[in-house]
Amino acid sequence: MNSDLNDSHPSHTDDHRQINSKPPDAPLAADEDKWTCPMHPEILRNAPGDCPICGMALIPITNTNMGESDNSELRDLTRRLWIGIALSLPLIALTMMPMIGLNEPFGLQPRLRGWIEFLLGTPVVLWVGWPILRKFWLSLVHRALNMYTLIGLGVGCAYFFSLAAVLMPDWFPQEFHAHDGAVGTYFEAAAVIVTLVILGDYLQSRAMGQTSRAIQQLLRLAPNQAWRMRDDGTEEQVPLDVIVVGDRLRVKPGEKIPVDGTVLEGMSRVDESMITGEPMSVAKAPGDKITGATLNSNGSLIIRAEHVGADTLLARIVHMVGEAQRTRAPIQRLADIIAAYFVQIVIAIAIITALAWWFLGPEPKFTYAFLNAIAVLIIACPCAVGLATPISITVAMGQGARMGILFRNAEAIERMRDIDTLVIDKTGTLTLGRPVLTNFIVKGIADDEALALIASVEQLSEHPIGLAIVENAKARGLTLRPAKSFDAINGLGVQADIDGERVLVGNHNFLAQHGVDTQSWHHQAEALRTEAKTVVFFAVDGIPVGIAAVADPIKENTPEAIATLKHLGIRIVMLTGDSQHTANAIARHLGIDEVLAEVLPEDKTGHVKRLQAEGRKVAMAGDGINDAPALAQADVGIAMGTGTDVAMESASITLVKGDLRGIERAILLSHATMRNIHQNLAFAFGYNAFGIPLAAGVLYPAFGFLLSPMFAGAAMAMSSVSVVTNALRLNRTRL
Repeated sequence: MNSDLNDSHPSHTDDHRQINSKPPDAPLAADEDKWTCPMHPEILRNAPGDCPICGMALIPITNTNMGESDNSELRDLTRRLWIGIALSLPLIALTMMPMIGLNEPFGLQPRLRGWIEFLLGTPVVLWVGWPILRKFWLSLVHRALNMYTLIGLGVGCAYFFSLAAVLMPDWFPQEFHAHDGAVGTYFEAAAVIVTLVILGDYLQSRAMGQTSRAIQQLLRLAPNQAWRMRDDGTEEQVPLDVIVVGDRLRVKPGEKIPVDGTVLEGMSRVDESMITGEPMSVAKAPGDKITGATLNSNGSLIIRAEHVGADTLLARIVHMVGEAQRTRAPIQRLADIIAAYFVQIVIAIAIITALAWWFLGPEPKFTYAFLNAIAVLIIACPCAVGLATPISITVAMGQGARMGILFRNAEAIERMRDIDTLVIDKTGTLTLGRPVLTNFIVKGIADDEALALIASVEQLSEHPIGLAIVENAKARGLTLRPAKSFDAINGLGVQADIDGERVLVGNHNFLAQHGVDTQSWHHQAEALRTEAKTVVFFAVDGIPVGIAAVADPIKENTPEAIATLKHLGIRIVMLTGDSQHTANAIARHLGIDEVLAEVLPEDKTGHVKRLQAEGRKVAMAGDGINDAPALAQADVGIAMGTGTDVAMESASITLVKGDLRGIERAILLSHATMRNIHQNLAFAFGYNAFGIPLAAGVLYPAFGFLLSPMFAGAAMAMSSVSVVTNALRLNRTRL
């Protein structure tokens, strides 16, 4: 609907450009507040205002500014709402008194009562309702009829009819005069309708901004200052905004981590629950990554700043959620198509209603025609239809973000519901993505002594196997010794002299070349290889003393995640460049349905396309640069938050923790969100299908029932409130 509108009406597009100080699609600065329309998220402004398409108030969305967002629109609506309530209540009382037998309440004559109603109702219509009247006028100027067109027509007709009745009662035919000679007024109906619409706008603005405000509060958890290390080793406390990449920072016990970085010195435990949701703190040692705004526990750390300002993980989360909230789910196209014709149809129904009552209704015909036409216009206001999709999407985005699931766009939420096949990269997704020492078997020498010896040799090697052995030795607190006469043979092994002892570490061919017989260890080595582990032998002074097994271990939560996904009916396909032997071993352990091994990076996309050609809805989970094309090709790309930036940029969903259990939660959240949207749409359209005939007076011939415009306004407001309330139930979804 929006593209058609812009193409058909150049004046609308020009106005849009003039109102915004920047082009609509230009990216705003990271520290700027942003406003968008809940019904038309492509509208993006750097100041509050109204949507040029539908007229709804723009709502604040997430920014990366540590300050407070400008909520002037919400504050203005709040003032108007309270003044509207204060003036509408006496109006309702004046209207109800004659109905209970007080024909002249407090001795007021009918003409005087009309003037009092005028004095009470005019501020409500003209000041409280000014935003509504302005949006009504803009809808006419832009030739973009919307819900405010209906409200403006109804309120305007009621107000100006009443104004004429007070100022010029003699102009009206006799049938318009009551038994007391006064012409009936509808100031109370106009005032109450305005107040109820303002109430709906207030509730909508408040609800739609909740997710963004919650995430902004998360962002503000980062400290404002940090301890920066000088070159002479002393410390200075500086504002966070002067920290640059490469700075060394001291984090004292009990302080929050100021920026994303890497631990250089010290050991501690860090509470990362605000990012991961996990209650247990995580041990941190030199070389470990650390996230800004998380809480340091009992140790002192020196870290190197690597991501600061808008580049921190929290800032990127805020940016991704904000971008996602401005996208549209495919299901919203249905609402757009209907809304494109809805207003015109309602106006036509209102005209038909007025004509039918004018020619076929009882006396006073004009009054019946007038009131019922207004009731149709008011009750058909499509607020609920417009909010049905975006409010659910917004709430789902916030719920996902709180659980470490970042949806890049609304379409990802909808598509995730239909996924039946999950293609998973092995390294870094199913596994940790780095080798670790898993088995260490020795004979004739103490374990720690043997590990210290071979780690002392491997500390001079850059091979991943050597790094894994050294890391394990350091984790055990072993002291490494100086190595002399170090020699490395590419693809075979390394050797060096440690305290006068010749130590060899490598495969059996390497040791055989040096006259060392490893036959006694071959049976154990083969058993470890069947578990997808790489085995090295080591010898001291020509005597084989043991073997070490190194593997990229499966993540602790991977088996549970795979089992749960299979229970949901998802077919699991493992895609890896690793050997068939290693891939099969992991697949057997995890119960994976299909294995595609020894796949070149450029071929991963082709395998995803093949599965799609078979009619499958494919999600791809990966973390590396080589996974990026396949992530983009899949129906839904899922990146590990622990992986590369290019993978996350190519994916529709990012799992902040790199935990595959997040995929199950994303599927469940997708189902719950789509179910919620369908409920909202069914309610909104069902409400209009029931309410419009009722407002037109179809029950009057049989039951004498007519719907007052005032009650039509209340019903219209409640429909929007009900949709918002239903969408907020997503916050309580169990995932």
